[in-house]
Amino acid sequence: MPPITRTVRVGSSHGLHARPAKLFAQAAKDSGIPITIAKDAGSPVNAASILGVIALGIEHGDYVTLTAEGDTAEKTIDTLSELLTTDHDAEA
Repeated sequence: MPPITRTVRVGSSHGLHARPAKLFAQAAKDSGIPITIAKDAGSPVNAASILGVIALGIEHGDYVTLTAEGDTAEKTIDTLSELLTTDHDAEA
C-alpha cells in the first residue's frame, strides 16, 4: 500500500506551539504507524516527536504536508488533519 499524503492549512491562531504540538505529536505516536510532517517544501520530521514538530516553527495559516504508511494511514491522516485545522487556541 503506497503512503498517504495530505496537505492541510494550520488553524491554531498561534500555530503549533507547545499545547497543539503536544496534542498532535501524541496522536501521531498513538497511531502506531510511521507519520511525517513537513512545512511547505521543507524536510519532513517524525510527527510523533514534539521537539521535531515545534522545531518546524509552524504558524497560523501555514501549509503542512502529512505522510503516513500502514493499514490505518487514511484514518490517521483524517484525525491528524482535523487536529491541525482546529483552532486549539480558541478553546482555551
